[in-house]
Amino acid sequence: MKPFLKLNLEELRDYCLQKPGTSEGLPFGPEVLVFKVGDKLFLLTPLDTADRFNAKCDPELAVELREQYTEVQPGYHMNKKLWNTVFINGSLTNNQLKEMIDHSYTLVFESLPKKIQEQILNSEQ
Repeated sequence: MKPFLKLNLEELRDYCLQKPGTSEGLPFGPEVLVFKVGDKLFLLTPLDTADRFNAKCDPELAVELREQYTEVQPGYHMNKKLWNTVFINGSLTNNQLKEMIDHSYTLVFESLPKKIQEQILNSEQ
């Protein structure tokens, strides 16, 4: 897959919203678009530049990704142990970006109570 030259906000939005139980909102004001599953945040991106996003990450993998890619930094204004800020400068492929989004979604989804997980999965059928 070709790398993003600049993050297309609509592609990011569409990709996140296709995930079961995902909602979007602006809880931090009109500058930051937030995606949640089961009322828990899994991704956010600034609307003014759309050149990065914050995604939740397993702590060990977060360190590994930061060491491997200069585009992956500790989460800006987030718990730096659990969140990465991923800058979009054309070096990461679409697949790599989607894997980071998928990982974040899965971490948050799996942290939800089983009852909520089942409700989300059943509503998608």
